Amino acid sequence: MNNYPKKMIEKKIICLAAIVLAGVSITKAQDAKVPLTTTIPPPLTVGTPVPIHLPNLETLDPNKKQELMVPAGTTNLALKKPVKSSDSDPLLGTLDMVTDGVKAADEGNFVELAPGKQWVQIDLGEKADIYGVWVWHFHSQARAYKGVVVQVSNDPDFIDGVKTIFNNDADNSNGLGAGTDPAYIETNLGRLMAAKEPAQGRYVRLYSNGNTSNPSNHYIEVEVWGKPAK
Repeated sequence: MNNYPKKMIEKKIICLAAIVLAGVSITKAQDAKVPLTTTIPPPLTVGTPVPIHLPNLETLDPNKKQELMVPAGTTNLALKKPVKSSDSDPLLGTLDMVTDGVKAADEGNFVELAPGKQWVQIDLGEKADIYGVWVWHFHSQARAYKGVVVQVSNDPDFIDGVKTIFNNDADNSNGLGAGTDPAYIETNLGRLMAAKEPAQGRYVRLYSNGNTSNPSNHYIEVEVWGKPAK
């Protein structure tokens, strides 16, 4: 009888140890990082390229890999989510094309916004930890978009708590502050814009201010990669 309490205590200790180890394993699994991957559309190039002259223009390297390690379970939170814009009546297409999952460059797969500074905004539906935003503006012609800025906020009006993920607006034409990220030439690979640290917010807003071929603004697809905030 004297040993009975001791055995029970030992069993409880073993059970507690197992629970702790299980919790550690779950935490490690949640913290594990994996490479971010997405589906790349086929290349489609038509028309005559227009000379591209922009400050801080990145040299085009079609073999350059866009790599980002993200927590396991990270998904594209933007898919099929609602989109609004500074241009509520696009010249071509509809705003839902921005998050419809179609990345092909064919006619009828992109939305065209009016010339000048414009933005599109995605409502993720809930606060999220955002690790990167993958953008396809237009890739059937080699061109670069001007004043590209990507921001995250919990404020739908983007007045408070705004976090900037990407900004290549070198001359501050958008009035959001001059950026130091490079201008880049559009390809079917799109552009992965990685957050330097997880950016938390419900809304993602993307600005542009025309391109090197014409003054209009275009979006084929935008992916927002993250996880719901805890």
